[in-house]
Amino acid sequence: MIDGSDVPIAESTDRWSELKLEDGTVMRVKPNILSAVRIDGQYDNEGNPAYAIKGNQIVSIVSTPDHLKQGNQGKIQ
Repeated sequence: MIDGSDVPIAESTDRWSELKLEDGTVMRVKPNILSAVRIDGQYDNEGNPAYAIKGNQIVSIVSTPDHLKQGNQGKIQ
């Protein structure tokens, strides 16, 4: 455990990243930041305070090739 101070988020501009996988799947991913914590007594090489974030990610499948869908494994058209 490390001591830290919660820092409220004043503004956020979370954007989606779109990924095209080699198997043909296209997905979108976006971070969902829940909170930020400034770590007491920790700094980077430039003297900036260190932070940790609490969050998760949202994943949305935009498209998937038919042969990868359930019930279609092995059927390439």
